[in-house]
Amino acid sequence: MVTLYDVPADALIDELADRLADRIEEPAWVNYAKTGSSKELPPQQDDFWAVRAASLLRKVAVDGPVGVDRLSTAYGDRKQGSTRYRVAAKHTEAGSKKIIRTILQQLEDEDLVSTAQGEGRVATSEGQSLLDEVAADVLDDLDRPELEKYA
Repeated sequence: MVTLYDVPADALIDELADRLADRIEEPAWVNYAKTGSSKELPPQQDDFWAVRAASLLRKVAVDGPVGVDRLSTAYGDRKQGSTRYRVAAKHTEAGSKKIIRTILQQLEDEDLVSTAQGEGRVATSEGQSLLDEVAADVLDDLDRPELEKYA
């Protein structure tokens, strides 16, 4: 049986994003929201919402139970300290909790993620089976030489 651990993460996320695009709806405000305070502009990808949802579902399945704060740290970025003279040290900035929370709520509505009482979010059996099904399809699509470069 193929699991999400048996295939490359980027290939799994791309295929999962295609399947989640029909199941979750992108809010109207996403075109104006940055993905973190360290960013200058909103994301420019057309399928950003579906890709981030696929990435979050995979991360919850791998790391779960996990909370919004820890996910925000994982999706954070480095920010330069002083923009004028570049003398201050770089600091890490957290990612947007609003985007993460909204996607997790949509995944809960689709019954792919559930809330563990007081511990964070975990993948449901339906979410885990979707990930395993996508992983099996990705493994079938990958050529053996292409698979060996990830080994």
